[in-house]
Amino acid sequence: MENREPIGVFDSGVGGISVLRELVKLMPNENYLYLGDSKYAPYGTKSLEEVRKLTIQNVEKLLGKGAKSIVVACNTATSAAVAVLRQKYPDLPLVGIEPAIKPAVLHNPGGKVVVMATPMTLRQEKFQKLMSRYESQAQIVPLPCPGLMEFVERGDLDGDDLQKYLTELLWDFREEKIDAIVLGCTHYPFARKMISKVAGAEVAIFDGGNGTAREMKRRLEEAGLLSDSEDRGTVGFFNSRDTREELELCRFLFERGD
Repeated sequence: MENREPIGVFDSGVGGISVLRELVKLMPNENYLYLGDSKYAPYGTKSLEEVRKLTIQNVEKLLGKGAKSIVVACNTATSAAVAVLRQKYPDLPLVGIEPAIKPAVLHNPGGKVVVMATPMTLRQEKFQKLMSRYESQAQIVPLPCPGLMEFVERGDLDGDDLQKYLTELLWDFREEKIDAIVLGCTHYPFARKMISKVAGAEVAIFDGGNGTAREMKRRLEEAGLLSDSEDRGTVGFFNSRDTREELELCRFLFERGD
C-alpha cells in the first residue's frame, strides 16, 4: 500500500511554505496540499477565539480534501488551536510549530537570544511557558514584529522598505551583542537574508521548520502512513484569496532558492 493520500499543510497565509519546503526535502515521495488563508491574514493581530475558529475551519477543509495528516505551519494558529484539534481528532497525525528557542539556547548558552514573532504568539501562554523553560540558560528577549508578515505576503523579500523596517525594529539592539535570533513566525524565514544583513552575519538565525518536518515524519511512521512510493510526490496549492497572483506567489516562494 502506497499511502498516497496527501499531507495537509495549513498557514494563515504564504509563510508556511517555508515549512512545506522542509517537509518536501525530508519526504519527497509524499503528496502535499498547502492551504493558505491570506484572505483573513494576518492572524497575529486577531483574537484567540477568531484564530481558533479560522484554524479549525481550514483544517477541516484539508481533511475534506483527503489529507491523511495535518501540519499547522503557523505559530499563531498552533498556539490558539492545536490543543483543541488534538482533542477533536485524537487519531490524526497532527503537528504544530513553535519558535526554535531550545536549539537557539543550546547553541548559545548564556547568550542573548531575540525571539521575533507576531504580537499574539508572544502573548500566548504556550509561548510564555516555552520561554520560562529556557530563561535560566540564556537571556531571551521577545520582539513583537507587527507588519513583518505582510512584507512576505506581498512577496517583498529584499526591498528598501523591508530593510528600513528591520533596521528600525532592531535599532534598540545596535549597541548590544545579539548571539541568536529565533524566527518565531513561518513567514519570517523568507526574510532571513535581509534579517541577517541588518542584524549582522555573525548572528545565528534559527527557525522551527526542519524540526516540525522531522516530527511529522516520526508521527507518520508511528501510524504506518508513510508513503512507500518511489515516485516524487505532487504539491497542490490552495488559498482563500483565490487569485492567479496569489497562487503565483505561492509557487514563487516554494521554488525560491535559499
